[in-house]
Amino acid sequence: MSHIFPRHTKQLPPVAARGEGCYLYDTSGKQYLDASGGAAVSCLGHGDKTIIEAVKAQLDKLAYAHTGFFTSEPAETLADLLIAHAPGDLDRVYLVSGGSEAMEAALKLARQYFVEKGEPKRGRLIARKQSYHGNTMGALSAGGNEWRRAQFAPLLIDMSHIDPCYEYRLKRDDESLEEYGLRAANLLEEELLRVGPENVMAFAAEPVVGATVGALTAAPGYFKRIREICDQYGILLILDEVMCGMGRTGSLFACEQDGVTPDILCIAKGLGAGYQPIGAMLCSRKIYETIENGSGFFQHGHTYLGHPTAAAAGVAVVSALIGRNLIPQVQTQGAKLMAALEAEFGQHPNVGDIRGRGLFQGVELVADRDTKAPFDPARKIAGRIKTAAFEAGLICYPMSGTIDGKTGDHVLLAPPFIINDDQIDELVQKLSGAIETALRA
Repeated sequence: MSHIFPRHTKQLPPVAARGEGCYLYDTSGKQYLDASGGAAVSCLGHGDKTIIEAVKAQLDKLAYAHTGFFTSEPAETLADLLIAHAPGDLDRVYLVSGGSEAMEAALKLARQYFVEKGEPKRGRLIARKQSYHGNTMGALSAGGNEWRRAQFAPLLIDMSHIDPCYEYRLKRDDESLEEYGLRAANLLEEELLRVGPENVMAFAAEPVVGATVGALTAAPGYFKRIREICDQYGILLILDEVMCGMGRTGSLFACEQDGVTPDILCIAKGLGAGYQPIGAMLCSRKIYETIENGSGFFQHGHTYLGHPTAAAAGVAVVSALIGRNLIPQVQTQGAKLMAALEAEFGQHPNVGDIRGRGLFQGVELVADRDTKAPFDPARKIAGRIKTAAFEAGLICYPMSGTIDGKTGDHVLLAPPFIINDDQIDELVQKLSGAIETALRA
């Protein structure tokens, strides 16, 4: 009998035994194509000997040292490496153990920044509906997915949520993409004026929305207008690249493709590629110097901040992403995956939208392609796709509640950057079979 508390007590998973390249194997020997990288984590695939050796070498020297007493060589090296490739004036790196921790740190830093600036009224965050920013209480409060928030509502912090930039659902027929992007971005200004700009500290968003909407990209110009509004009203821009960052969308940092630089940026998942749990919050020189020249103490912390072994894995992973020329490969293989999805599902009566960037792509399912009507949630389409795909040896990331946290279904795909052409074909064919199985149920 297992004493593990699983994610779902009525759906006990098989035991993973080993990984190799784009595949995982359970203890029965069954092979699974990891088409979602777990949760967009395994960007380098499984069993990468260079990363494994880097972790082993660090363990031989120093496994752990608390940041209340020491910094470490791998932590310093990783921070330098990230800042050397980060956009704009991002200048400092706060190393944590995962994405939720990174977002919690971002929220606290934003608040402390304004306290130390002498603007203590600024404490409100504006985020977006159907966003996902993590599972800890602050991050969950920032997230706008109603299904995830509902049962914890009494514990959550009051924050504002505006509509996402969701072309497929919210663009009017009489608008160009650019016009829609501008209208969607201006919702931020409307909310700022409603709650009082003097009360707002930051706006938080995912450059490409991951789990909750399925690789949703913003319309052209959206984030540039968001940046203008933030600057106009003196609020910070926090970009959550926990899922979409670290090369996943075809650039090391996803925001590069939108031509904007945030004040605070959060990464995780692909930063450690699954070889160690690690995340990071990057902030601008301006924010850091405000703390440095004020109290000097960021009132926040976790036991495993800057963990040397995790940081050594991060150094090896980022070095591999850059040194192996993997970012251009993401662009190339991403284009092939998109073409394969379009060929298979482009005219499918129950596929409404195929979207994404790089190797971060989503397929939105609909009951009626013409009206865009979603399936009845009672049909549990996403769950059925996940089950059918897994039985066929495909790991993908289907989710329900795409539209409003209750209705809508999509499948998120985030395969390793090393995926080859044959594996793309395998992915699409197995996904197609799983969707047909789910629709027949």
